[in-house]
Amino acid sequence: MRNAIAQSNVRTAKDAGQRTHVAFVGGGAMGCYVGGKMAGAGIEVTVIDPWGEHIDAIKRDGLALSGTQGDTRATVNALHIHEVQKLLSRPVDVAFITVKSYDTEWATLLIKQYLSTLGYAVSLQNGINEERIARHLGWGRTLGCIASTIGVFLEGPGRVVRNYQPGGPAYTIFRVGEAHGRVTARAREVAAMLRNVDSAEVTTDLWGERWAKLIANSMHNGLAAVTGLTHIGIYSQREPRRVAIALGGEAVRVGRALGYEIDAVRGIPVDVLEAASRADEGALAAAEDIIHGWTARMTDVGRPSTAHDVMKGRRTEIDAINGLIVESAEEAGIEVPCQRAIVDLVRRVERQGLAPGMHNLDALAQVARPEVQ
Repeated sequence: MRNAIAQSNVRTAKDAGQRTHVAFVGGGAMGCYVGGKMAGAGIEVTVIDPWGEHIDAIKRDGLALSGTQGDTRATVNALHIHEVQKLLSRPVDVAFITVKSYDTEWATLLIKQYLSTLGYAVSLQNGINEERIARHLGWGRTLGCIASTIGVFLEGPGRVVRNYQPGGPAYTIFRVGEAHGRVTARAREVAAMLRNVDSAEVTTDLWGERWAKLIANSMHNGLAAVTGLTHIGIYSQREPRRVAIALGGEAVRVGRALGYEIDAVRGIPVDVLEAASRADEGALAAAEDIIHGWTARMTDVGRPSTAHDVMKGRRTEIDAINGLIVESAEEAGIEVPCQRAIVDLVRRVERQGLAPGMHNLDALAQVARPEVQ
């Protein structure tokens, strides 16, 4: 009965022959950049965000997109939180959840009542949030999407910059997947939309891809936040790079203990990354050689999202990245001293009890020794 009532309160936008309506619940860098690129390709896009000045700028001037793919301006429908009820007359077919991980549930509940009959939500976030979304929408209305090395940030209200070079055919940026692992029409639909932004494919291993992205994020997000280093600053210097490898190796061990099948982390086979974190000289050389190739797509000013959060005095997603690895390690009975140390440091920095700087690298390097030194 409850399902029948819920369905009666939802209209389908496609019944009237209208084009697919895509919403981004969270108008941060990811939501605005991806949404702006889709809008530029002719997709109907709505961006929803609580930052009033940002939404007002988009309403007035559109979205200004700049960086490694050139400068452009996109026109999207922008809504303040209090304006979302306008969607009643134009329901959403595909809702990308693009808020911070800790805001996932309220964002899902916000858009739930404005989905079309066949509408569904896509987690385009850091961390692993599909279960939180499915708790409110059901797995039949939940899809996952990993974005790897897109490298975007908000420069100001209505202005988004991309710092990473496009992945193109050489590296797949977006991987779209179902929880059950089958290839579906809607997964293909989302991947096709995302190809307006960069390379995209459907994956049959959403959870392995999710953990691989989590490993990569755990290597540099917190590290950049506590040291002030950029992506290039971390990976072009021996000491921070090897701390990153130590973090990655710990995350690999936890993922394997949980049963994830992880193919590679940004091109580094997990066997190599784990061995490198244990000071295997051959594996360390191989991992560092692959990491050297990463820097070709980076820019000098590019930073991960956790570093931007610290710089702007905002709450970070550390609990959903390194914190999730620490929590999972406890369940698996695995020691992860580097992951624990980075979580502690980031929490102290975001609460302004510790200043970011290279002095924090010393504490992390001590924990990482002797494995990767």
